[in-house]
Amino acid sequence: MSDNAHTSPVPSEANARVLSSFLDYLKVEKGLAPLTIAAYRTDISQFIGFLEKRKRLLTTARRNDVRDFLQQLFANAVDGRSVGRKLSALRHLYRYLLLDTLIDHDPTLNLDSPKQWKVLPKSLARDEMEATLASPHPARDTKDAVARASRDRAMLEVFYAGALRVSELINMKLEDLKLDLGYVLVRGKGDKERIVPLGRSAQDALSTYMKEPRAQLTAGKAPPLLFVARGGHRLTRQRVWQMVRAASEPSGRKASPHMLRHSCATHMVENGADLRTVQTILGHADISTTQVYTHLALDRLKSVYQKHHPRAKAR
Repeated sequence: MSDNAHTSPVPSEANARVLSSFLDYLKVEKGLAPLTIAAYRTDISQFIGFLEKRKRLLTTARRNDVRDFLQQLFANAVDGRSVGRKLSALRHLYRYLLLDTLIDHDPTLNLDSPKQWKVLPKSLARDEMEATLASPHPARDTKDAVARASRDRAMLEVFYAGALRVSELINMKLEDLKLDLGYVLVRGKGDKERIVPLGRSAQDALSTYMKEPRAQLTAGKAPPLLFVARGGHRLTRQRVWQMVRAASEPSGRKASPHMLRHSCATHMVENGADLRTVQTILGHADISTTQVYTHLALDRLKSVYQKHHPRAKAR
């Protein structure tokens, strides 16, 4: 998404009325120049497009919606100054809506300045991840094609289950897999080893791959690697990238192996995993590297607090 790209859906009538009223306010009461008003229109229209994908209105937007919108801009390489300008436009909008008593809460309140943010790596939404995992199908009805599809499905499941790097996956040895115990031994950067749990979906996909498809691909050879190319050869990084990209196309995204790694970490934190656990899964030597996911953990913490603490809600 470019800074000024406007490919969002047509605003609903309610959002259009709010935007039109705000622009009139800027023109009549604030006396702003036409170019300035046009910039406000562009920035807020972009936010409207983001909200309507979530079936939400400007007047019902929440703090997480604003933060996710700004984070999406960062993930699509919009520069910090432009992101700051969009946040400023939204703050002006919500101050106006508060003054007009059209809302009772400002979703931009207490948001950090974008300059203070670390950019969260790109990840897939959960439905996009599900579509990607379900994607590999044999291109034709041959034993080789069926075997490759089974291997690709198992690789995707292991990528997502263990937040692996490409090098970790293609160098994984048969002896590293402890399928009956539900984990795999991963050798990461600096030849450091870590144990990565495998969920049921990954175990099932691996079990299917190990029955016949792997033997079909090895063609009677006995390579030590878990995932192999046809003839038992080592998979290349380029081939893995191509496979992930092709598998993600049905989701509407062009994913990379690194996006699957960050999707695993993001979804774990969103579901309540602590950063130390995520650090162990990712194989980060220092917790500071994992702290790029801090705001997700804080949002989760606040949500749980608001729900369960007896003093969290105003009386």
